[in-house]
Amino acid sequence: MSEEHAAGQVRVAHVIAGAAMGGAELFFERLCLAQHAAGDAVLPVVKRDAARAARLAAGGLAPVELDFGHIVDVWTKWRLARHLRRFAPRVVVSWMSRATSHTPRGDYVLLGRLGGFYNLAHFRHCDHLIGNTRGLVAWMRARGWPQARTHYLPNFVADQSGGVPAAFAGDGALLLGLGRLHTEKGFDIMLRALPALPGVRLVLAGDGPERGALMRLAAGLGVSERVVFAGWRQDIAALLAAADVLVCPSRCEPLGNVILEAWSAARPVVASAVEGPSELITDGVDGALFPSENPEALARVLAALLAAPERARAMAAAGRQRFLDEFAQQAVLRQWRDFLRTVER
Repeated sequence: MSEEHAAGQVRVAHVIAGAAMGGAELFFERLCLAQHAAGDAVLPVVKRDAARAARLAAGGLAPVELDFGHIVDVWTKWRLARHLRRFAPRVVVSWMSRATSHTPRGDYVLLGRLGGFYNLAHFRHCDHLIGNTRGLVAWMRARGWPQARTHYLPNFVADQSGGVPAAFAGDGALLLGLGRLHTEKGFDIMLRALPALPGVRLVLAGDGPERGALMRLAAGLGVSERVVFAGWRQDIAALLAAADVLVCPSRCEPLGNVILEAWSAARPVVASAVEGPSELITDGVDGALFPSENPEALARVLAALLAAPERARAMAAAGRQRFLDEFAQQAVLRQWRDFLRTVER
């Protein structure tokens, strides 16, 4: 390790108990690997997941896998405390509620990282809270957390530009939805907009509990032949390269990592005007917003954008610049490392 790296090194443990796939979980992996590559000493502690552990190990880390069961799972708490004592971090970042509930106080600064409007009772033993949107930080402060202990640190996403377009049979414009097939993601709203967009196709890349219901809805609306349920995919750059528009129709979206990914690939974005997208997008400049729960409005916004390719290209270019300025790895990693080096109790 260089003297420069050693002098600025952060000794940090990141603890997460999330699902196999998800925006927070994937950013957790990206941040751990990026900090390690920058010269930091990083201990990732994860809920048992062979694929996640393998990805972290492939990047040179030695992840710890624990059960993270119910809150009365005392064995996980004991084992986590033991691993933290051995590693002796200066800072511990606990991601979301379950991991934070299991993470004890110790001879380190404990940071609770929130990516949504979670029950703050799980975080009351933390020294500081981190939110990935300014709106989320304002929400924490409105509930009694002082300004000096609440901090905005954004996510970064991998640069998805330059992908070779994925092949999907058929003609006409192609819309893309990325994410878990859950009611919160609002993909049913996207399907209900399709009958008003003749010839337009949709690829839904993701999986989840609503898959069956969404397939039945597509059949009932008579649009099944124009919808591809692609399942979880790793070729995000290829999907974005093939798409004419990325659609984020969520009912609840504290941030919207998919918007950042689309910006990185210079693809135009249409999103519901809920928490995260409304904070990220300047309507008509780097994306387009529509009222949540309104498939008719979504169809109108999409039809207008697809009919104005120059406007769509200008939005995409503005989004790409936003990514480079605010959400690329180098800029965000610098913010995280500077904060972790200086944060105190």
